[in-house]
Amino acid sequence: MPVRHSLERTHDRRIFNHDILSCTHEDVAGNHLYSGRALGLTDPDDFIQIHPFLKREWNTITGHYDRVGLPHSKNVIWDTSLGRLSDYPDLTESLFFFGPSENRARPRRALERVVSHINDKNNFIALASHLRLDVPNTLCFHGKQWFAGIEHFPYPCYLKPSVSVAGKGIHRCENPSNLIKALAYFDEDMPLQVQEEIHADIFLNLQYEAFDAGIERLLVTEQVLQGFTHQGNRYPARCEPWGAVEPMAQWLWQHGMRGVFAFDVAVVEEIDGLRFMPIECNPRYNGASYPSEVARRMQIPQWIAKEFNGHYDKLADIDLNGIEFNSETRSGIILVNWGTILIGKLGVLIAGTLMQQKQLEAELLARLQ
Repeated sequence: MPVRHSLERTHDRRIFNHDILSCTHEDVAGNHLYSGRALGLTDPDDFIQIHPFLKREWNTITGHYDRVGLPHSKNVIWDTSLGRLSDYPDLTESLFFFGPSENRARPRRALERVVSHINDKNNFIALASHLRLDVPNTLCFHGKQWFAGIEHFPYPCYLKPSVSVAGKGIHRCENPSNLIKALAYFDEDMPLQVQEEIHADIFLNLQYEAFDAGIERLLVTEQVLQGFTHQGNRYPARCEPWGAVEPMAQWLWQHGMRGVFAFDVAVVEEIDGLRFMPIECNPRYNGASYPSEVARRMQIPQWIAKEFNGHYDKLADIDLNGIEFNSETRSGIILVNWGTILIGKLGVLIAGTLMQQKQLEAELLARLQ
């Protein structure tokens, strides 16, 4: 089935639960505070579940959204438990990730199966090879007891758990000794993979949305990375290699994928041109999804989204006067992942030209100190 580029979205009232704890480690600082970043995706008559710790920030964030002109839900449930979804059976759910817990709350077995399958990096490599996608040289293992011949692995390489989020648990190994030390961090039966290091300056995030009628290309952003850890995204990207992942996007849709999903793709410069190498699939919303949708709703043509650290733990203490988004100039700052302010972090969209982005970022950093 051909890709649809303008599939009609339904206007059903929705309930958003974008808590991330069902697929991340709850002991990582701040993970319980991410549920609020979906607020910028909502309409006034939608419902949203937000962690009760963020209730104190509600008036400040909604005042900010009202000033910049971003519509948002007026109906908050200060509870992120998936069990609350059953209280609103007539609302269409929007969930960060669709795993076993989500399936128990809103049964969609085909969706759970395909999400679980492709969320495993080893399954991703197997499927990519079957579909003849140009993926990096990768060796997959059921557990570290299966490792053999490590002196012949491609070095430098990355040792990865087959299931991880935001680069957690990934180790760069320059030689067999590094690899042996890194293996000590994993349980015996944890599936792992070893992947060659890709020499690329550009890594892309290609987002799709799947509907019953087909898939829609959303947009391509460039990743802002620190090492191999995702720090943010920039739009527009310098290239849009949809063909590098489209066979897998179609396969996922045919096997039940619905909602937003994305691919990470490395751009490798070679003598005869650019090589586009898919690295993994995120069968869920990801860090780029939230600023991307806010930018689309606000008709912002150029932006960067990043995380910042500071000394404040309340939104009201941060001075955005003069740098807040201005709808006439299409430049300025919009808070996206605002709940993490409780631990001194902010996810921010900075709209404007490259020069404006640099100026706004420098000014924001100065104000956060």
